[in-house]
Amino acid sequence: MAQNSPSHQPDTAEACCTAEHTLTESELAADVQVLSAMGNDTRYEALRLIAEADGDVCVCELEPALGVSQSAVSQALSRLYTAGLVTRRKEGRWRYYAATAEAERILDALGEIRRQTDE
Repeated sequence: MAQNSPSHQPDTAEACCTAEHTLTESELAADVQVLSAMGNDTRYEALRLIAEADGDVCVCELEPALGVSQSAVSQALSRLYTAGLVTRRKEGRWRYYAATAEAERILDALGEIRRQTDE
């Protein structure tokens, strides 16, 4: 039976690579929250519809456009709001949503990546 010699064991004092963390824990958590919020078909499509609209979008407009229940739309919008991807305002009994500047930049970046991939 062969035994591992100490020369083949990694030195725990030496790092196996030189990569360093460039984000703080809170920055990493915020990025993951944003990506996670967009990581569902309904939420991503809702965000795109809101971002592409001429003005604020009423929850009542999203239900038929997304083809899901009002409850599913509300849950999706709540998650997008919590992640800072949409703003909301209440008018009467309806809530209206708009994409944040951060969401616009992310969607623009994804569009640019798609265009480069298609070329």
